[in-house]
Amino acid sequence: MSDFKTQARAAEQAMRDVFPATPLQRNVHLSERFGADIYLKREDLSPVRSYKIRGALNAMRKQPDQELFVCASAGNHAQGVAFMCRHMGKRGVIFMPVTTPQQKIQKTRMFGGDNIEIHLVGDYFDICLAAAQEWCAQEGGHFLSPFDDADVIEGQASIAVEIEAQLGKAPDHVLLPVGGGGMSAGVSSWFGEDVHSLFVEPEGGACLRAALAAGKPVPLDTVDTFVDGAAVGRIGDLPFDILKDVPLPDVLAISEDRICATIIEMLNVEGIVLEPAGALSVEALQDVRSWIRGKTVVCVTSGGNFDFERLPEVKERAQRYSGVKKYFILRLPQRPGALKEFLGILGPEDDIARFEYMKKSARNFGSVLIGIETKRPENFEQLFARLDAAGMTYTDITRDETLAQFVI
Repeated sequence: MSDFKTQARAAEQAMRDVFPATPLQRNVHLSERFGADIYLKREDLSPVRSYKIRGALNAMRKQPDQELFVCASAGNHAQGVAFMCRHMGKRGVIFMPVTTPQQKIQKTRMFGGDNIEIHLVGDYFDICLAAAQEWCAQEGGHFLSPFDDADVIEGQASIAVEIEAQLGKAPDHVLLPVGGGGMSAGVSSWFGEDVHSLFVEPEGGACLRAALAAGKPVPLDTVDTFVDGAAVGRIGDLPFDILKDVPLPDVLAISEDRICATIIEMLNVEGIVLEPAGALSVEALQDVRSWIRGKTVVCVTSGGNFDFERLPEVKERAQRYSGVKKYFILRLPQRPGALKEFLGILGPEDDIARFEYMKKSARNFGSVLIGIETKRPENFEQLFARLDAAGMTYTDITRDETLAQFVI
């Protein structure tokens, strides 16, 4: 057994002093849909509802004489460090972006109690990371990277140790969400070439794909923070050194709206609460449908720290992606009866979700912002055909991201 595997197994054994192995559950719904044996590795059911406790535990147990730990995190790593600071009686100073969902900030305070203090700095993780490293250099303590740390990577590899033990064998495929790369590097290192590892990133934070294309870690020009658990602008140096030979087709970039559809589906169908990063691996199944048929597949559901105040936005984005909700600008004559004529064009399954109009004097026509929800995407083809037949002028703005930011 390699030294890495020996250390990863030791890390997995150390976990049992703090929490039981997270479940590996065969999902009937997904297995039937994709014609495969699909299992979910439920890291959303860890004590901090994400896998991040593993890396924090392993790294901190290797520093028994250290009394102060400093970290930067978009939420999940912070909770893992906070939990372990309280468990081990250590002091923690935790830096989090200002944009971190309140649910994650509150849970971090709850897990850490009086053992931690929180600093909210910057809109993006990379700004927050720089602030944490600067503070640590000035004040002392051990900086605990969320992913760019060999001990953290070892700790995350304990996921693979558990999967193999619970399954009784190695799976054929494992789908791994990627943020900074620590977990995906650790799990894929444990399985090696025996398992086909697939790496899943949000489109707005595809730092592994960018690094593979450039041959080295490079900063992204912009980062979409919606998938906050994986919204990292530059993959870690150590994870990339492990992942640098990954074939580009094995790295999948998933749009944020698609991820929302999976969050809603898993909540409604399975009663499973996943945060956006936690839904990445499940959503990617449809992209590898032909590869996985008849195979044993494990999706790592990496986290379930979902702030339900975000649910309306998630539902909105899911509906837009699936095609059952659209927004358009309608040019409506400013005369009595015009609105009634439009309402008569709507189908029996069409529902007005938004309507904004203000009559303006000295104009023959006015612009109306309309949002329509329907039961089936094909209903819109019929609706637009009836609008065309009636001679009405309209513009579909559903996919116009610039307009959407202002009016939707």
